[in-house]
Amino acid sequence: MGRRPHHPKRGSLAFMPRVRAPKPKAHVRAWSDDASLRLQGFVGYKAGMTQVFMIDDRKGSLTSGQEICMPATVIEAPPLMICAVRLYGSTHGGLNTLTEVWAGELPKEIARALNPPKKYDQQKALAEAEALVQDGKVQDIRVIACTQPHLSNVPKKKPDIVEIRVGGPSVEERWNYAKGLLGKQVRVSDVFKEGEYVDVLAITKGKGFQGPVKRWGIKILPRKQDDGSRQVGALGPWKPPRVMWTVPGPGQMGYNQRTDFNKRILKLGTDGKEVTPEGGFLRYGPVRGDFVVLAGSVPGPTKRLVHLRQPVRLPKGPPTSPPTISLISTISQQGA
Repeated sequence: MGRRPHHPKRGSLAFMPRVRAPKPKAHVRAWSDDASLRLQGFVGYKAGMTQVFMIDDRKGSLTSGQEICMPATVIEAPPLMICAVRLYGSTHGGLNTLTEVWAGELPKEIARALNPPKKYDQQKALAEAEALVQDGKVQDIRVIACTQPHLSNVPKKKPDIVEIRVGGPSVEERWNYAKGLLGKQVRVSDVFKEGEYVDVLAITKGKGFQGPVKRWGIKILPRKQDDGSRQVGALGPWKPPRVMWTVPGPGQMGYNQRTDFNKRILKLGTDGKEVTPEGGFLRYGPVRGDFVVLAGSVPGPTKRLVHLRQPVRLPKGPPTSPPTISLISTISQQGA
């Protein structure tokens, strides 16, 4: 008899428990400590993938200086409306909201997502926020922004409300910068530049309730197995007298929040025709406005909200200058 092939269990236990995400919108738990004065994130909608022909500018690469074909993801990123500025103070339990300053005029669509304040005194809120900043009680400043899906090809009217951190050298400078953005639109080109790296946070594709073979990649048992072949061979030892959490089992598969670190921005643009294939992207259609082209794949299906964040652990020595792109494929994806 030959040696049995080595077949370890698939799937990392680092992602346990594999439960459904509470919302289709990713929750950002950490932000970069970079001292540059700007917004540290942006959001968009995943349109699909394409191919980019570019010059390889990675140092030490076997194809350095040559033209390569790179898989890329196109994200449609319509401008964000900055609706409010939120000030945080530090407590023993972490950050705590001190106050908020809302814009005087809010988009009408925001009423689909939340109840905007009525009879709001913006000058009083600004004075209260200024006093907190001057007293040194403010530790972090973030803006509350809403998307404008009607400017994209996503078939929905309800905007997504996101919170984005304002980075900067001091609290006073960050407060003045955020105050200047209040009630205005911000484009993705105002936040990121071509050649930069970003972290991508999104909710993966949901696959429903699946068995252990598909969920964990365990081996299918021989056909003479009494209780069935698509199950684990043993649930564990007699002692401890319980089923351990490390045993592969059935359950929810997909629809989890995942973060892809250090995705390079290959191109930013305002005319979606530059990257839209003939007939539009599958299950999405044409890109109508601002867009971002990222190297590689990103989590989630098409139309999923994707959060782009300033990288929290940028590797040493990556190319940061804009890449030299010779062609972006617009060949039809419709099979014709």
